[in-house]
Amino acid sequence: MREIKHGFEPVFDEDSKILILGSFPSLKSREMGFYYGHPQNRFWKLLAKLLDREVPNTLDEKKELLLRNKIALYDAVSTAIIEGSMDRDLEVVKASDLQNILYSSNIVKIFCNGNKSYLTVTKEMKLEAVKLPSTSAANARYSLDDLYEAWKIILEYL
Repeated sequence: MREIKHGFEPVFDEDSKILILGSFPSLKSREMGFYYGHPQNRFWKLLAKLLDREVPNTLDEKKELLLRNKIALYDAVSTAIIEGSMDRDLEVVKASDLQNILYSSNIVKIFCNGNKSYLTVTKEMKLEAVKLPSTSAANARYSLDDLYEAWKIILEYL
């Protein structure tokens, strides 16, 4: 296995109020060059449901959904050793540098999409964050409705 660099930029602007951090892009996301690219990941469906919007399909629609709703999006890990896409197989080589996001926006709360992201943020970056259940299809314990109930906390900060 070899080290893999993250490969794409965070999505945020000066109006962003919350930061959602995944762990590291899946193989499908790396191929597509954008976050949550695997069609079975429920991130975009969940976000659309939370915000009462249509599910975005294109890259531009996804960015617009995030920015219009003051949401910044990135991953906690910038360099990793990983075979495939599963967080359990992810070895953190380097945590992401969040300074540009945190100092160039109005972030009031950080939310982590899953445990690997949360552990990276709280243990390696020493930042406070809220751990939310992963939107990955591998997290089969949570239905979309269960995810909605857990994730609706983000709405308090938007």
